[in-house]
Amino acid sequence: MTATLFLQSMWVGLAIAAPVGPIGVLVIQRTLRHGVPVGLATGLGAAVADAAYGAVAAYGVTGLTAWLQGARVPLALAGGAFLLWLAWRTWLAEPAAMGCSASAAPGLAATFAGAVALTLSNPATMLSFIAIFGALAGAGAPASPGTMVAGVLAGSALWWLLLCAAVGVLRGRFDVAWQRRVARVSALMLAAFALWQWGSLLAR
Repeated sequence: MTATLFLQSMWVGLAIAAPVGPIGVLVIQRTLRHGVPVGLATGLGAAVADAAYGAVAAYGVTGLTAWLQGARVPLALAGGAFLLWLAWRTWLAEPAAMGCSASAAPGLAATFAGAVALTLSNPATMLSFIAIFGALAGAGAPASPGTMVAGVLAGSALWWLLLCAAVGVLRGRFDVAWQRRVARVSALMLAAFALWQWGSLLAR
């Protein structure tokens, strides 16, 4: 049963990470511009944040859950502002020359931390885990929150590893012109995600 629960939770982590969102856009853009290590650091930061929200849902930390729901507005505002800043930086960034040196890449620790912060700025992720883990519990899954969290982390990390590997393979085929196009599209998508996040506040 533990192995089954781990695989179910792994699938949950994979399913929540896979849809194209701001982190997916950043992972693709950073992998193309700076290489697989920077893209993977971004994705793993998101995976750790997913696991943190999964832990809140799995362990049923009601106080923290209530606080996150109450802090939804400031978190969404801060996350949207961060996305707009990233969009501006991405739009202005000059494409890296083919075979650019690793020194031109941002620090892996800062990249990882930024991805964690950006993912945590969206409490809706935690609410998704609460709904899904509640369904697993209703289906008779054993109370093994540690197994659930480990599965979520593994599934999310697996998705970012596969995405970075795929983009890394194609990276050599993107010349400067194509990198610029991808950067501009990425910037517009990041800005759209920010505006959508702010717009969702007005709709409530």
